[in-house]
Amino acid sequence: MPFGDRSELEAIVGVPLPGERIDGETFDGRGEVAIFPGELPADPKAVFRGDGLGAPEGAADYRFVRFRPPVPRLAKDGAPLPLPSIRLDRALEFLLGDRLP
Repeated sequence: MPFGDRSELEAIVGVPLPGERIDGETFDGRGEVAIFPGELPADPKAVFRGDGLGAPEGAADYRFVRFRPPVPRLAKDGAPLPLPSIRLDRALEFLLGDRLP
């Protein structure tokens, strides 16, 4: 997400499902938000065990927001437009790049 000084911030942009909560704010399922996911713990499996949930004040607390699927965009003639890019090319390069000639 570019800013005025051309720096970038890794963020997730989308519409949280109704009832999802972040830092005391409850979302209605209509407004789009940008969320900084933060740093993952040294042991990511701890998140799935629930070790980060309900942590004491100031400690790491890992919760994941569920997002609504993107609203389909339509062209002027009513034909569906492609979904926004999720940089699948970058993911494929990461996964397969060293295996391709």
